[in-house]
Amino acid sequence: MQISYIDGPRLRRSLVAACTYAQQQRGELNRINVYPVPDGDTGTNLALTVQAIVDRLGASRERSVAGVANEVAQAAILGARGNCGMILSHFLLGFSRYFEEEQTRITTAEFADALQAGVEHLYAALEKPVEGTILTVMRDTAEAADDAGMPDFVPLVDHLVDRARDSLERTPDLLPILGKAGVVDAGAKGFVAMLEGVLLFIHGDPIVAAPPETREPVGAAAVEYGAEDEMYRFCTEALVRGEALPTQDEAKDWLRHLGDSLIVIRADDVLKVHIHTDEPEVVFDWLRSRGRLETHKAEDMRAQHAAVGRASEGGHVALARRPISLVTDSAADLPETVVRAHGIHVTPLALNDGDTTLRDRVDISAEEFQRRLANEPDTLPTTSQPSPADFLETFSRAAEDGEQVLAVVLGSTLSGTLGSAQAAARHVHGVEVTVVDTLGASLLEGLLVLKAAELAELAIPPAEIAEEIRRIRRRSGILFTVETFERLIASGRVGRGRAFLGSMLNVKPILYLNEEGVVEPAGKAFGGSRGHRVHRAMIDAVKEKVGDAEKVRFGVVHVGCPEILAQVSGALRSHFGSHAEVLASPATPVISTHLGIGAWGVAWIVED
Repeated sequence: MQISYIDGPRLRRSLVAACTYAQQQRGELNRINVYPVPDGDTGTNLALTVQAIVDRLGASRERSVAGVANEVAQAAILGARGNCGMILSHFLLGFSRYFEEEQTRITTAEFADALQAGVEHLYAALEKPVEGTILTVMRDTAEAADDAGMPDFVPLVDHLVDRARDSLERTPDLLPILGKAGVVDAGAKGFVAMLEGVLLFIHGDPIVAAPPETREPVGAAAVEYGAEDEMYRFCTEALVRGEALPTQDEAKDWLRHLGDSLIVIRADDVLKVHIHTDEPEVVFDWLRSRGRLETHKAEDMRAQHAAVGRASEGGHVALARRPISLVTDSAADLPETVVRAHGIHVTPLALNDGDTTLRDRVDISAEEFQRRLANEPDTLPTTSQPSPADFLETFSRAAEDGEQVLAVVLGSTLSGTLGSAQAAARHVHGVEVTVVDTLGASLLEGLLVLKAAELAELAIPPAEIAEEIRRIRRRSGILFTVETFERLIASGRVGRGRAFLGSMLNVKPILYLNEEGVVEPAGKAFGGSRGHRVHRAMIDAVKEKVGDAEKVRFGVVHVGCPEILAQVSGALRSHFGSHAEVLASPATPVISTHLGIGAWGVAWIVED
C-alpha cells in the first residue's frame, strides 16, 4: 500500500483514529501524571479535549485538508482542558495555519512543514517551555518528518512513531521529577498514542489499546505535593468570546502575575486561558470585563492529588481523577462547552417517533430538532425518561473519574427521571452515589448542575453540595412563554379550552416553574411571543422574582428563535449589571417538543 497524499477525508479519518486511541490511554495517563502537578488528571483532560475533536469531525463534510485542519484546531480550542489540552490546541492551531485557504491535499513534504509550523507556533506561545514534556516529543517528531524525505505516508508514519517513542523514553532524563517517579511524561505519552492511532489506522489494525499491565502504584501518588512543586492551589480555566478581546500577549501580560502554568490561546473571537492561581475570581472578573465569559472553572489541585493518593492506598493503581464526579440528564440544556469544561456526564432522555428512538442531543441535536419542528409542525414525537440501566451506565463512567458520584437531575414533579436515577444508584457498587432533585428543568436545572460542579471542584462533600443546591433552588426559578399552545395541548400541559381562548385573544402566557417545581401562571401579554410587549412583561416578571438579590446567575433558553438571546441578555445586564453572568442555549429536543417553535424563557439562581 502506498499513500502519496492526504486530502480532507483522509486527514479526518486519521485524526479520528488518533483521538480514539488516545482516549483509551486515559487511565494510564492519569496514573503516571506527575508534571506539572501530580493531580492525576492528564488522561482525563486529554480524553475530553480529543473527544471535542471527534465530535466536530463526526459532523464534518469538509473535503479540503485546510478545512479539516481548521475544524480540528477550532474544536480543540473550545474543548481544551488542562496543560496537555491547551498545548495540543496550540500545536493544532499552528498546524492548521500553515495551509493555504481551501488547499485540497498535501504531500509528505508539506505535512512535515505543517508539523514544524505547529511546533514553532507552540513554542512562541508558551511563557516558559519545559523540555522533557509533550513539547519535546512534538518537536522531535516534526524534525523526524523534516529529515525523513519520504514521499510515501505509510513508511513516514512508521518512522515518526519510532522517533516519537524514542523521544518519549528520554523524557525522564530531561525532567528530574519524572525520573524520581519512574515514569515518562503523561502528556507526551498521550501525543505518542495519537500517532500510534494513526499508524494502526493506516495498517488497517483495530483501534484498540492493549490491556494495562499490573504495576506498583508509582506516578502521581508517589510524588509529594508541596510548596516547592506548586505554589498555587487552583487549576483555573476560562473561555471568553467577544469582538474586541485582548490579544494573546496582552492577556498574558495581565495574567502572569497571578500564577504560573499560564497558557493563553487567542483565535478569532475566542480567548482561552489556563493558569494555576490562588485567585481564580480575579481572573474571571478581569475576563468578564473583556468579553462574554462562556465557561470558567477552578479545581483544587491539592484535593485532586489527595484523591489520587487515597486511590493508591493498599497497592492499587491510582485511577481517581477527582473527589467528585458530576452526572445530570440532557434536559438540563447546558451548552456543550460548559459540559466539557467541567467534565459533566450526561444521561440522554429519549424521543420516540414511531419505531424510531432518538437519544436527546446524541442522535439529534437541539438545532436539528428545532428545524424539524419548524418544517413538520404536526409531527409530535413522544418523550421518555432515561431508564435505570441508562443511569447505571452513566454512573459507571462517572465512577472512573471520581471517588464519589453526585447526580443533579430533572425535577420529580415533571418527570420520572429522578426515580430512574435513584433506582440505578442503589445498584452501583464501590462508589457512593448521591442524587439531588432540582425540582427544575431546562437552564434552571442546568444552572444548578453548574453550581454543583463548581462546588465539587473545590472538593466540598456531596451531602453539603446537595444541601446547598436545595437552598439555592428555594430562591430560584424559570419563567417561559410560548408562541402557540399546540405543543402544550399535545403534551397535556394545557387544556384545549384555555388554549383556544388565549389564541383567539392573541394572549401569550408567562408561566413560572415555582420553588416546588409546579408550573403556575405569572402574567400575560398581547402579541407574538417574540414581540416587544411579551419581552417587556417577561423581564419585568424576572425583576420582581429576583428582587434585590446580589449574587444571581441567569440562563436564556429558546426554541427556534435565537434572535431573542442578544436582546434578552442585554436587558438582563442593563438591569442587573453589565457583568451579570448569562448562560444561553437552544432548548434540548425533549424540552422543545413540549413547548414548540417560538417558545423562550429566562432562568435564574440566587446564591446569596
